[in-house]
Amino acid sequence: MSRDRRATTLPAEPTAAAGTAAPPRGLVVLFAVACGSAVANVYFAQPLLVTLGQEFSLTPGLLGAVVMVTQLGYGLGLFLLVPLGDLVDRRRLITVQLALLAAALLTVALAPAAAVLLAGLGAVGLLAVVTQTMVAAAAALAAPDRRGRVVGAVTSGVVIGILLARAVAGLLADLAGWRSVYLFSALLTAAVACVLHRTLPGGGARVPGMTYGGLLRSTVAVFARHPVLRVRAGLALLTFAAFSTLWSGVVQPLSSPPWSLSHTAIGAFGLVGAAGAVAAAAAGRWSDRGLARRTTGAALVLLALSWVPLALTGRSLYALGLGALALDFAVQAVHVTNQTVVHAVRPDAGSRIIGGYMVFYSAGSALGAIGSSTAYAAAGWTGVSALGAAFSGAALLLWAAARHRS
Repeated sequence: MSRDRRATTLPAEPTAAAGTAAPPRGLVVLFAVACGSAVANVYFAQPLLVTLGQEFSLTPGLLGAVVMVTQLGYGLGLFLLVPLGDLVDRRRLITVQLALLAAALLTVALAPAAAVLLAGLGAVGLLAVVTQTMVAAAAALAAPDRRGRVVGAVTSGVVIGILLARAVAGLLADLAGWRSVYLFSALLTAAVACVLHRTLPGGGARVPGMTYGGLLRSTVAVFARHPVLRVRAGLALLTFAAFSTLWSGVVQPLSSPPWSLSHTAIGAFGLVGAAGAVAAAAAGRWSDRGLARRTTGAALVLLALSWVPLALTGRSLYALGLGALALDFAVQAVHVTNQTVVHAVRPDAGSRIIGGYMVFYSAGSALGAIGSSTAYAAAGWTGVSALGAAFSGAALLLWAAARHRS
């Protein structure tokens, strides 16, 4: 065994090797709720983009920067923070991140200028990766034959958090202004941190001599060594670019004539994607049955087709609802299947693998956010639809070309 392999390998998690073990149902539910409340912070700004642009004098072409800076912070946190779950006590890591996240949210709520707003949102993205630390912890606690179900259940909480984020943000903004959204979330996040500190079991892999730098190098090394990780990461980038293209871009046509919808109405459109939560759990069960490849392929076909009704958003809100339902279902099915597949490659390095995989998710979300703003400024909703369809088609082509390696 080479010196490099010795430096980058951690022993297997004892809980994952238990054969038939699974986390208690109450703990899985707690993980799902905590993940949903944490990840919602990344998406609060989407239905508020027009309002934020007006208050901080941002041009339509720059509105995507509000989402992009959060996603870039999220991507940085995925690489720098999530792998720590393989090295340090997870309960301490999770609760400290949540406490810092509450402070970042308070900064956004009180932001006096665009620079402070963007810096605060970047910090929110950086610290919201606690969601993935909890996903990796839940996966590590489950036996291989139940991992898909557990990951699917926890990811259902993530999906619900994403969907409710838009609706809650829109409602609170209409009732008490956009700053109330972040103030409310800061208080909620602090409360969740207290509950998790008292409830979560401690633990996490610790290896004498493993440094933080070695941990980060091993994250890169494991992706370089396993082609399936690179393929699934590429699918994550493209599918979430399509996802972000829709949800970052749709606020502009919905805020403009002929629709001119309120924050609450715009946020409510996120609720039509509730089937994504169902897909998250179902895809996990299908993966446990050995159907991960077929599930991915079918979901990617649906993702590409979803842009047919979505292109008609300017004419019909029913078409938007149908397209959003199909898109959210497809994206979350791919996402759950991806996470189940990549964690199985090296369960002993689960936090590093999930963190590395999610870097591509975040990069795709940032690409879709800035791309949708640019496309809308240049060609309106037609340009946004074409961009989303291109991302979706590229994901399907990648799966077709590499399906025997994924």
